[in-house]
Amino acid sequence: MPSGAPEQDTVLDRAFSAGSQAALAEAYRRYAPLLRSLAVRRLADPGAADDVVQEVFIRAWRYRTSYSPERSALLAWLVGIARNVAADFGITRGREDVLLEAAASHHRQEADDGAGNPDRVADKVVIEAELTRLGEPQGSILRLAFHEDLTHQQIAERLNMPLGTVKSHIRRSLVHLRQRLEVSDAAPAR
Repeated sequence: MPSGAPEQDTVLDRAFSAGSQAALAEAYRRYAPLLRSLAVRRLADPGAADDVVQEVFIRAWRYRTSYSPERSALLAWLVGIARNVAADFGITRGREDVLLEAAASHHRQEADDGAGNPDRVADKVVIEAELTRLGEPQGSILRLAFHEDLTHQQIAERLNMPLGTVKSHIRRSLVHLRQRLEVSDAAPAR
């Protein structure tokens, strides 16, 4: 443990490393606000910052056996995880924006010439089936984004949901859709 660390921090660090759920709760109480402010500065999105903090503590708890209180303070370890998670969220957000724009563009094209094109009709049926399969509220959220071209904020207002929740649903739903559609595209033609 670095010299000069307060004794209560050392106790918390060791208890966390040993798997104490009370230590996890205390670490969250102490450090979540700081980690959130770091994430807000990095992402400029309070909803995404909340997701980052949640993911930091999930990863920290999952990988607590790799944490060594003798090598670093718990806060320093959590900040390192937060930097990685925030970077991942930034990359993912960029990809989501590209996917949403591509889907909206595809939808606009489809509205122009989709009625007579059998491939476009089939694509529309597959995508609609996947949106239904997502369930609610994810299906409705993506329909509003794709079909009505609404922003995240507009969707949140229309559905009376927190903005961060809408963004989380969109992020997870797009990942799910991408995986499902990649599997569908990889299936051999009969």
